[in-house]
Amino acid sequence: MDTNLFDMGEIDIAWCPGCGNFAILNALKQALSELEIRPENLVVVSGIGQAAKAPHYYRCHLFNGLHGRSLPVAAAIKAANPGLTVIDESGDGCMYGEGGNHFIHAIRRNPDVTNIVHNNMVYGLTKGQASPTSLQGFKTLVQREGVFHEPFNPLAIAITLGASFVARAFAGDVDQTKDIIKQAISHKGYALVDILQPCVTYNKLNTYAWFKEKTYYLDTSHDPRDRFEALRRSWEEEKLPLGIFYLHPRPTFEEKMSVYKESSDPLYKRSPDFKKLSEWIDSKRGI
Repeated sequence: MDTNLFDMGEIDIAWCPGCGNFAILNALKQALSELEIRPENLVVVSGIGQAAKAPHYYRCHLFNGLHGRSLPVAAAIKAANPGLTVIDESGDGCMYGEGGNHFIHAIRRNPDVTNIVHNNMVYGLTKGQASPTSLQGFKTLVQREGVFHEPFNPLAIAITLGASFVARAFAGDVDQTKDIIKQAISHKGYALVDILQPCVTYNKLNTYAWFKEKTYYLDTSHDPRDRFEALRRSWEEEKLPLGIFYLHPRPTFEEKMSVYKESSDPLYKRSPDFKKLSEWIDSKRGI
């Protein structure tokens, strides 16, 4: 399938020249094309931020929501119509900062949603203050003495909570990133893909050269079903591992929903039975 199928045509893309978001955009388009996912069967959800603008640059269904509140929307869309491919794509501030509570509970519920996080270790839209993943010592116009606390570790959190798929990629390696995204989309259950990417305007520390020097790929000796080994790898700091850290297949949120045990019709096709609902409410009230 041609990647042009997902192009919006001649539009202005509101990212700085050289931004890592462009590479992630290309990697995801290639992944969708190779998986032969049709635009009409795809929904991309996002919150607020530079990364959250990404859905506007695909030809597909999209929902651009509130800051940090995209995962509940993505889970609801998938629950209402499990036949759709649902991707939640946003930045490290939106997903791990404002959206940290939703991030944690999405992992627990395990909706069949692919969660792609553009992790540039800074708030790019709001002019460069430190984000949850900024490194200690990182100086900004707000954190003038440098960040003094340890960065949030999304991989360790996800592995600890038993996420069904946990991976990390680097935007500078488009082919490898594309392959990791393809595996995440093909996986049944919640899939986290944390993508390291430079912010060429506000983050002069974590550059393309810095990520190239500070990353390496997990080899075939790594067992992604070993939670403790995956957790140990997630805490490596001298060099940051890339690849699939952890696989923990388990029933999805949609599979556990009682409404789908009664009928296979998707929720969006059903008419609510108000009489049955009223009787159920009365029974709970003891009427």
